[in-house]
Amino acid sequence: MNTGAFRIYEQQVMKKGLDQLFHRLDADRARLSETVPPRDEAHALIDGLVNFLFPVHCQHHRPAHVQYAILRDDLMQLLRPLLSNGSVAAEVVQHFFERLPHVHEALTEDATAILQFDPAATCLDEVIATYPGFYAIATYRIAHELHRLSIPLLPRVFSEYVHGKTGIDIHPAATIGRSFFIDHGTGVVIGATTIIGNQVKLYQGVTLGALQVEKSLADVKRHPTIEDRCIIYANSTILGGYTVVGHDSIIGGNTWLTESVPPHSIVLHQPQVKVRSKAQKNEPSTGM
Repeated sequence: MNTGAFRIYEQQVMKKGLDQLFHRLDADRARLSETVPPRDEAHALIDGLVNFLFPVHCQHHRPAHVQYAILRDDLMQLLRPLLSNGSVAAEVVQHFFERLPHVHEALTEDATAILQFDPAATCLDEVIATYPGFYAIATYRIAHELHRLSIPLLPRVFSEYVHGKTGIDIHPAATIGRSFFIDHGTGVVIGATTIIGNQVKLYQGVTLGALQVEKSLADVKRHPTIEDRCIIYANSTILGGYTVVGHDSIIGGNTWLTESVPPHSIVLHQPQVKVRSKAQKNEPSTGM
């Protein structure tokens, strides 16, 4: 085959490959339009819901009933293709908005807890307007209500959106009690089967995760239970579905915990401190 003929053949092969790719992508788009909510619309909706509940975030001060009507319509538009049944979508939307007074009450308690326990917080509006921990909790509580209604994917889109904005990763399936406090928050991970009681405080870098990561454990409780009034300090890791931190316990910073502790426990990571002599100060470090 001469060079000209080879180039023609190569172009034909390339065109056939592109045609196959285009066909596959068009089929994917048609399928995804019925299974995955549009990301930009979903992000706008969660921001709108938080702004509706706490107008300190609002740029446009519409009356509450006007915002309510807009948000209902936006949620309906997102749910209709996901549920493939308009009447089911309408019922879900109704149930969700009936729960919003409960969500608002719980979030007000969360914000109050942050104000009460963070010495840097000066007022409730500051907490609501500026604290990433509150924003992540607000998104979680909204996403959790949709998860309870068995809405596919949309709750995860909400949680991953706030994860990207705050560095706080709370799975919408997690169960979290009242007056929840996340301080600073960057690096916090709360797994899907985590159970957290009331008046719990978490600091940055805390992981409530699984001891084993296997697909066969998808329907098993993999993440820990944190009972009421516990405090978990920065960069602590607590793993395992059978791990229970008893109420009123304190988990110190940088702790690694894979077994249960009784109520009123104090669990500390003990650093090893060595003081070098004057002669040793001039020696190269061993890295140990």
